[in-house]
Amino acid sequence: MTETAETPEAPDVDGRVADAVPENWVDTLAPAWTRPYLRLSRADRPIGTWLLLLPCWWGVLLAAASTSFKLSDLWIILGCALGAFLMRGAGCTWNDITDRDFDAQVARTKSRPIPSGQVSTKQALVWLGIQTGIAACILFTFNWATVGLGILALLPVAVYPFAKRFTWWPQVFLGLAFNWGALLAWTAHTGSLGWPPVILYVAGISWTLFYDTIYAHQDKEDDALIGVKSTARLFGENTQPWLRGFLIAAVLLLGVAVIAAMVPAQANVLALVLALAGAWGFGWHMLWQLRQLDTEDADNCLRLFRSNRDAGLIPAVFLAAAALL
Repeated sequence: MTETAETPEAPDVDGRVADAVPENWVDTLAPAWTRPYLRLSRADRPIGTWLLLLPCWWGVLLAAASTSFKLSDLWIILGCALGAFLMRGAGCTWNDITDRDFDAQVARTKSRPIPSGQVSTKQALVWLGIQTGIAACILFTFNWATVGLGILALLPVAVYPFAKRFTWWPQVFLGLAFNWGALLAWTAHTGSLGWPPVILYVAGISWTLFYDTIYAHQDKEDDALIGVKSTARLFGENTQPWLRGFLIAAVLLLGVAVIAAMVPAQANVLALVLALAGAWGFGWHMLWQLRQLDTEDADNCLRLFRSNRDAGLIPAVFLAAAALL
């Protein structure tokens, strides 16, 4: 059983966060005064930035594969990477501000900067504003339709931290926020929305339900004690069938998005095959995760959750190849 509020542990003397990547750059290279803020942004745990970024890359690369790759797409790819780092940091900062009382009661999160006393709530709010402001400067380099979508994205980001208090499906709200980049990056390339990015968006939400349910199994005992809801608690021993369903939905929807984007545009047949192969490889990686999963082993859950960077890179690489044909 994991530690609870009744058996608190003191924070690490160096301020390191319990589930950070060992010997990460924040703990080893960053100036000491910046570390609490970088930890607040989860810079010591880069997987979240990848999971926010990859749907952006899917969106712009699928758009490029269905039309043509443009030089401006290089800035969309880079701008999304910078924006994902900043907005993931801003979202995590907001999450830690709203969850500071819950985090203090959970073994894995009590070492985070706010509950451990490294950063005050007021300092965290200032840091939130700085990150959001820099991200806005990047957003305003895109077309106005993309700017509008970027502003609208703040709504699911703002709501997500509260979702686990009123629904058993907070992972849906995370999916709504984390996959918004598929809509945004497609629009940055094309200037308007369409059905393909919407289908791609729903595919990403299905993927988020898959990986974040795995992640949530780490905290299910503490979550039960403090009354926090999650799909991990909801599914319990039936997690495997549910994850299989999310896997199938994600792969099928990703394939449909590819077909909906590329077939009407009369894309190169080889490019279409490559793009669909990316969806196929994506599914095989998720199936490998399912076969490895032990929901009672927190280390196993964290390792498989982190492996979703590689899962999401598979369709990105194949879409990039399709776009360059």
